Amino acid sequence: MLGKTKKSKIKYAKSGPLLLIAAPGILYLLINNYIPMFGIFLAFKNFSYKKGIFGSEWSGFDNFKFLFQTKDAFTMMRNTLLYNLAFIVLGTIFAIFVAILLSELGNSIRTKFFQSAMLLPNLMSWVVIAYMVYAFLNADSGFINNTVLKLFGGHEVAWYMEKGYWPFILIFVYLWKNVGYMSIIYLASIAGIDKSVYEAASLDGATKLQQIFKVTLPMLKPTIIIMTLMAVGRIFFSDFGLFYQVPMNSGALYETTQTIDTYVYRGLMELNDVGMSAAAGLVQSVLGFIVVVSANALVRRFDHENALF
Repeated sequence: MLGKTKKSKIKYAKSGPLLLIAAPGILYLLINNYIPMFGIFLAFKNFSYKKGIFGSEWSGFDNFKFLFQTKDAFTMMRNTLLYNLAFIVLGTIFAIFVAILLSELGNSIRTKFFQSAMLLPNLMSWVVIAYMVYAFLNADSGFINNTVLKLFGGHEVAWYMEKGYWPFILIFVYLWKNVGYMSIIYLASIAGIDKSVYEAASLDGATKLQQIFKVTLPMLKPTIIIMTLMAVGRIFFSDFGLFYQVPMNSGALYETTQTIDTYVYRGLMELNDVGMSAAAGLVQSVLGFIVVVSANALVRRFDHENALF
């Protein structure tokens, strides 16, 4: 009995500091991820602030009609999916490209400078970025209209009224903000590749480009799969700041900037219906879960070792 007690004390003495270090992260998960799960009830209730979550009357699936019976249902679903697909594909390609370039610079001061410079946009809020974009695209005093287009003899464009340009603008802004941050993970993976593999490839006569395609990219395959699966899980969610703040909430752009999140927000602001917002969040989560499980099953079928579960 004393032996077991002594072993338990030794066990807790070893794991105690680790649990203490993990405590802030665990607390964050509980507060930010698990406690809000009680909000699922709101999706099926006619919520009243006076009665509270459990005291409000059940409404069945009425809250879900807000998403699926509206004339904008197809538009917001299409935009959410297509933008996220573009972000996943292009974001992955550019992040790997940047990571490879940074890895080739070595451990010099300039490498740290470029890493910091590329990470800086990710630290900015969407409000700041929205006004930076506005400084470029403003029809009256914007840099594009008054400098670039005049230089090449082009005509001024009312950017915030022309919806055709905005898929490209939003994708560009997203990549500018996030590629630097995304490249850090791939850069860490590249740093973990055994240098002797590159030395062997170099001795065999492989050029630097051949080393990238024959060594670096195959070794990055597990990281690419994991990052893609994680991104796919949020394919029905959109970055609210990107689609609401950057277009300056211009009504003329709704056809190309309206996503599930912005639509729900506008509906919530106009109708003040918490149940509808909760229903939208539940739909996004369930669809995201189904997509992740399906994508993981596909990966497991062709490459079992790199599947998440």
